[in-house]
Amino acid sequence: MRLPTRRKRPSVRPSVRRAVIAAFGTMALAAAAAAVVTVPAGAVAPPPPAGWSQVFLDDFNGAAGSGVNAADWQYTTGTSYPGGPANFGTGEVETMTASTANVSLDGAGNLRITPRRDAAGNWTSGRVETRRSDFQPPAGGKLRTEARIQMPNVTGAAAKGYWPAFWMLGAPYRGNWWNWPGIGEIDIMENVQGINNEWATVHCGTSPGGPCNETSGIGGQRVCTGTTCQGGFHTYAVEWDRSTAVEEMRFYLDGVNFHTVRANQVDAATWTNATNHGYFIILNVAMGGGFPDAFGGGPDAGTQPGYAMVVDYVSVLRSAGGTTPPTTPPTTPPTTPPTTPPTGSRDAYGTIQAESYDGQGGLATETTTDTGGGRNLSAIANGDWALYKGVDFGSTAARQFLGRVASGAAGGVSGLVEVRLDSRTGPPIGSFSVANTGGWQSWRTVPANISGVTGTHDVYLTFTSGQGADYVNVNWFGFGH
Repeated sequence: MRLPTRRKRPSVRPSVRRAVIAAFGTMALAAAAAAVVTVPAGAVAPPPPAGWSQVFLDDFNGAAGSGVNAADWQYTTGTSYPGGPANFGTGEVETMTASTANVSLDGAGNLRITPRRDAAGNWTSGRVETRRSDFQPPAGGKLRTEARIQMPNVTGAAAKGYWPAFWMLGAPYRGNWWNWPGIGEIDIMENVQGINNEWATVHCGTSPGGPCNETSGIGGQRVCTGTTCQGGFHTYAVEWDRSTAVEEMRFYLDGVNFHTVRANQVDAATWTNATNHGYFIILNVAMGGGFPDAFGGGPDAGTQPGYAMVVDYVSVLRSAGGTTPPTTPPTTPPTTPPTTPPTGSRDAYGTIQAESYDGQGGLATETTTDTGGGRNLSAIANGDWALYKGVDFGSTAARQFLGRVASGAAGGVSGLVEVRLDSRTGPPIGSFSVANTGGWQSWRTVPANISGVTGTHDVYLTFTSGQGADYVNVNWFGFGH
């Protein structure tokens, strides 16, 4: 995410910041003593399955210490595009270079993008982009963009400010550095602060706000399982599909589809403006900026330089349509099943865990102390939302909504938890208000009456407040007759 406006809400209430840092601050701090990470030799990119063709592949084979293949990649250097917003529009603090100290092959089939800090405290890093900017699916077909990546193997306080990413930008951005987010952005993998989590996001429309909830975008997230995102390689992919009745982009971690964005989630003009052109691919590691700010801030004296994002391969596949999606075997098989059930399988009258959303804007999660454990949605403020697909209400109308909420909001800060069906901008079918409950982990179950609902629907939780501060956490919700 390196666009002309800062993405993600730039500040999170102090309790969330402390929770994030505490949760991950004890992980692998011993690794901070070593500035060079040993990784296994590069694997071979999987061949295209039947019905698919390879349109781009870089296995990053080459001599140790050499740069990227200049026929396929170009370096972005400095602190902005020429004539574009400063600090790439995100507030990041590094200077991007073409030096092999920051961007180089390791001789084992991997690309390493390594942030460095000099004696004066100045950061440098690397950012490379494909020369091609024509990546898009054919009419009625699909495009799959995938990379096998190990995130910088640093966690806790030593990782503060790290922001690795594998993403795509709409081709019209080249030469006009001020037309974001309308021309579209597809974040296949983002990570901050050495947290064991992937974020995937589509950006579009106008900023701030607009149909795509900028600068947060339409996002989802998933934890790396088996090994952490930092501790081993994982595959990160997006499949852009024009063969379905409604065009969609599906995001995968190790072969598991955890987030989907569909054309009908926004108006037709917004989707067309974001998708009626090709895209180019970007790999980079930023230091600091809006996204790290939301999880504790940018690099400081405790941040350890020298930890590389290691990329085994980047692959782009194209299908003319109607074929089964490729299934890259997970590098480390998931130890838990996907949290998102298939469409139509959510029981409205069971307990729907709030963190099991199919899409969201502006939200974070944290470990809960509520009964049953797990995680809860946090950092919820005005304009945030979460989507839960395929909630089955059956043939007898549901008339009650129940939400498990907590709040440590300051005096005078409150807001609504609203329920909407099938459209984030449709009228709410019910809501309840929340103010301070005694703390961000002081939980209570709040009921609300709703208009009678039958059948299967996509359910949106939307959050509305007259103040800008965070005002509620949500652990779970459900419905009753």
